[in-house]
Amino acid sequence: MSLPVVALVGRPNVGKSQLFNRIVGEASAIVSEEAGTTRDRHFGRAEWGGRPFWLVDTGGLVEDSNVPMDTEIRKQVRQAIDEANLLLLVVDARVGVHPSDARIADLLRNARKPFVVVANKVDHPADTDFYEFYRLGVGEVHPVSAQNGKGSGDLLDAVVAAIPEEPAPEGTAVRVAVVGRPNVGKSSFVNRLLGEERLVVHDEAGTTRDAIDAPMRYKGQDLVFVDTAGLRRQAKIDEGVEFYASLRTRRAIESADVCLLVVDATEGLQNQDLKIAALAWEAGRGLILVFNKWDILDEKDHKSADKMRKEAAEKAPFLGQIPVLFTSALTGMRVTKVLDLVLEVEGERQRRIPTAQVNEGLEAFVARLQPPQAAGREVKLNYATQVAVAPPTFAIFGNNPEAIPEHYLRYLQNQMRERWGFKGVPLRIVMRRKGGGDR
Repeated sequence: MSLPVVALVGRPNVGKSQLFNRIVGEASAIVSEEAGTTRDRHFGRAEWGGRPFWLVDTGGLVEDSNVPMDTEIRKQVRQAIDEANLLLLVVDARVGVHPSDARIADLLRNARKPFVVVANKVDHPADTDFYEFYRLGVGEVHPVSAQNGKGSGDLLDAVVAAIPEEPAPEGTAVRVAVVGRPNVGKSSFVNRLLGEERLVVHDEAGTTRDAIDAPMRYKGQDLVFVDTAGLRRQAKIDEGVEFYASLRTRRAIESADVCLLVVDATEGLQNQDLKIAALAWEAGRGLILVFNKWDILDEKDHKSADKMRKEAAEKAPFLGQIPVLFTSALTGMRVTKVLDLVLEVEGERQRRIPTAQVNEGLEAFVARLQPPQAAGREVKLNYATQVAVAPPTFAIFGNNPEAIPEHYLRYLQNQMRERWGFKGVPLRIVMRRKGGGDR
C-alpha cells in the first residue's frame, strides 16, 4: 500500500514550515519571519508509532487577495486538500482566532476531508489561551510549540489515529509501476502493451499528471500497470502539478511489486534515472530497465546493447543485477517481452530457499572466503535462514555480527545471487548474534 498523505494548511506566518521541520526532523523547508516565505509545497517522509506517512507543507492561504502569487498558492493549497488523506489546520495561538482561520475551516469542512486543528506557538501552555479556537466548531484543538517541540508527541498520536486506513489492493494482481523522467514514452509503452489508446499521449513533457491504473491478464496472472507522471529533479518541481506528480510517483513505487524504469535510449541513463531506480531498489521492489525509442537511434550512433548494460552497471552497480530490455513503443519492438520479465522478476521476489540449502550455501561461501577477523577475537558465521520474501531477506547468525564489514556482506550477496539467482530484485542480509540480537 502507498503511504497516506498529511497536509499542513493555514494562513500565512502561523508556523507551518517550522512544524513541518519539527515532524519530519530536518530543516528542509525555508523558515522566515516574513509572511508568505513558503510558496511551493515541500514534502517529507515522517513516521510515528510505527505508522509512516508523507507530510506536505503548503504556502499560506490568503482567500481575498488577487495578487498573482496568492492566487497561485490558493490553487496549490486546493490541490493539497484534494490529494491529502488528512489535513492539519495550523493556527497562531498568540494571535487568536483570525477571520481567515474560520474561512479555511469552512473550506476543509466543505471538502469533506478529515482535519485536525493545531494551535501553534503555545510555548507555555499556562500563559496561552488556545481554547478560543473551539469557536471554529471543530473537535479537539491540539496545542503545540513547533519551536521547542512541546505537545508534538500528543499531536502525532492524534494524527496517526485520524489517518484513514487505506484498503489493501484486492486479489493477487501483480502491480507494475511504470516510472521514469517526463517524455520518455511511458504512456506510449503501456498503450502498446494494452493494445489500445487508453492513456493520453502527447509530445509535451509531463502529459500524465496522475498515476493511472491499467489492468490486463497474461498467462493466467492479473497485472495492473500504473502509468505515472515523470519525476523531475527536485529543484525543478516548482509548480503544483509537478509537485504532486512527484509525490504520486513515489506512492506508486511504494504500492508496486515491480517497477519498469523507462529510459530514452537516445539520451541514455541520466542522473535522475539513477535516482528513480534507487528509490525503487531501496523500497524493495523488483526492477526492470527499459530503454525505449531504440528504433530511432542512427546506425552510426547506435550503441550496442552490451555496452549500454555495462555503462548502466558502472553508474550504479545494482543495475547489473536487473533485466534490461531495448524496445520501441512506436513500432512495438520487443515491448511484449516485458510481460514475461515482470512475471519472472516477481517470481524471484517471492522465492524462498529452504533452510538446509541456505546453510549449505553459507558453508561454501565461508570456505571460499573467511570473514575478516576482529582484533583479538575470532569471528564465526554459524548458520543462516531466509526470514522474508518481497524482497528476499536472509538472517545470518554469528558470534560477533557487528564485526562483519560491508564489503564482506556484499561478497555474501554476490555469492547468493550466483548460486540462487534473484535477478531483478534487491537481496538483503541481516546479521544476528547467535542466541539473539541484531547487528
